[in-house]
Amino acid sequence: MREVEITSIHRMTPRVKQFELVADEAFEYEPGQHTHLHFERDGDGGGDGETEDEEVVRPYTATGLPGTNRITLAIKRYDDGTASVYMHDREPGDTIEIEELDGNLSLRDLDSDVAFVSTGTGITPMMAMVKQYLRDGSGNATFLYGEKTQEDVMYRETLDQLEAEHENLTVVYSLSDEDWSGRTGHVQAHIEDVVPDPEATDFYCCGVPGMVVETTEKLADIGVPDERIYSEGWEEDEVSEE
Repeated sequence: MREVEITSIHRMTPRVKQFELVADEAFEYEPGQHTHLHFERDGDGGGDGETEDEEVVRPYTATGLPGTNRITLAIKRYDDGTASVYMHDREPGDTIEIEELDGNLSLRDLDSDVAFVSTGTGITPMMAMVKQYLRDGSGNATFLYGEKTQEDVMYRETLDQLEAEHENLTVVYSLSDEDWSGRTGHVQAHIEDVVPDPEATDFYCCGVPGMVVETTEKLADIGVPDERIYSEGWEEDEVSEE
């Protein structure tokens, strides 16, 4: 467990804030991996009317590259949430406790063409991985990102700048709840239109479980081998339990 200080907070969208966290030592991890936030809240201690602390643990993904003592987390606030409300109530100078970063999402082959498919805050691991790929990779990258409205789109300025600076990056936005000049509907519906050679591309998927499962099924239908599709791996179990 590491104690880190919140040094800055930036509002990215009406419901998303980005938190910069600073530690005493550098963070070492694979871009795409996540940490776990730990904190305690008052809980119901039982029938005697007393209360006891309840530990809350939630995963959040670093959006930048490792090697410094700073990481950034982008967190969406849910009105009925616990950890998201807790974090959105923090201020610069506050300290929190997080775990070392780990997880299943990371780039496997820097020489292969890649496609990043995400919705909502599922974009966070993709931001770290696309930065790594543009720095170290040798193929072409397609970045597909789905949101409800333009107001909800995270990291648009950063992505547009990266696309302008790198000829091997194509960024595709798709909005599900707004009519605009760009693509609309589910982002995974556009894969065949924008990825030049899906069967020879590594796909990295992150978002709500249903989207990840549907994307995985679609990729299988168009001939993408299973070994080229990567996600956290827990999404199918989550969907089956709904």
